Amino acid sequence: MELALADLGMLLILLGFGLAFLGSVLLALSARGAGGRKAKVGGFVMIGPVPIVFGSDRKWIGAAAILFLAFAFLVFILMGGVGI
Repeated sequence: MELALADLGMLLILLGFGLAFLGSVLLALSARGAGGRKAKVGGFVMIGPVPIVFGSDRKWIGAAAILFLAFAFLVFILMGGVGI
């Protein structure tokens, strides 16, 4: 069985969604069984050109913002500095 490049890409996308879902479930279960400990999280979502940064406290919002800036810089570099 030979996978085309598009099939491999779709498989990797589905695997990524599955791992993200599994990680969310495991985080929720570990926080629930921790006996009063609170899970702290942060992240970012891109909707078109608009980044949405979220977190459970200021520390994680800052970490997510730094992660977003690093990701945006990496994409800019990999795209060859579009428009420059």
